[in-house]
Formats: sequence, C-alpha cells, structure tokens
Amino acid sequence: QSRAVEFGGGVVQPGGSLRLSCVASGFTLNYYAIAWFRQAPGKEREAIASLSGGGTLTNYAHSVKDRFSISRDYANDIVYLQMNSLEPEDSAVYYCAAKSGGGMWYDPAQYIYWGRGTQVTVSS
Repeated sequence: QSRAVEFGGGVVQPGGSLRLSCVASGFTLNYYAIAWFRQAPGKEREAIASLSGGGTLTNYAHSVKDRFSISRDYANDIVYLQMNSLEPEDSAVYYCAAKSGGGMWYDPAQYIYWGRGTQVTVSS
C-alpha cells in the first residue's frame, strides 16, 4: 500500500530546531504537491506548510510562518520541514501528505497519500 513516511521527530527544548523528512513508499513524491500537517491532543489536524509539485509555490500557516521552512530534494525524492525557534505549542504529531491536482492546500480531504506521523515534543 502506497504511503508517505516521516522521519526526524523527537524531543527538543524551546528555542531549538528539528528537521523532519518525508519519503514515499510506493509512489514518487516529486510528482505531487506535498504538505505537512500536525495534530496535538484534543485538537483538529492543522495544515502548516505546503510545497507545489514544481517546488516554486509555498504556503505556511500563520502560526509557523518565518520559523518553519518546507523544501524538496528532487534528486533523492525527499521533502523536508525545517523547524526553528520551536515553542511548546508546536508539540504535536506531524504528518506528511501528498496530493495531485487543485484544491485548497490546507484541506486534508485533498490529499491522497498520508504518513503515520512522527511525534515532536518541545519541552524544557
């Protein structure tokens, strides 16, 4: 079964950084627009960043803009989420998702491939 796979979660102190990676199993990430979502306990899944298939268009949630950065490594078919200046409020399970075609970048229903998530905990 095709799915995305996330790596790189962990525990980090406030103000620290982490880089998450997303790879594909059973399909090629390069052919899809990719987004990162996150979900904290008791909260809805939140779209935080997206990158177009061509790699030229990005979108960010207001809560992470200027702190997080999404990028692609086309040669290795990987998508990254660089997270800087992390805050306790960033603690969540982070998911990578892929979509083709149009639709709103922040709408989870538009995405056809999902990963199982990686936990990020920001705590002193």
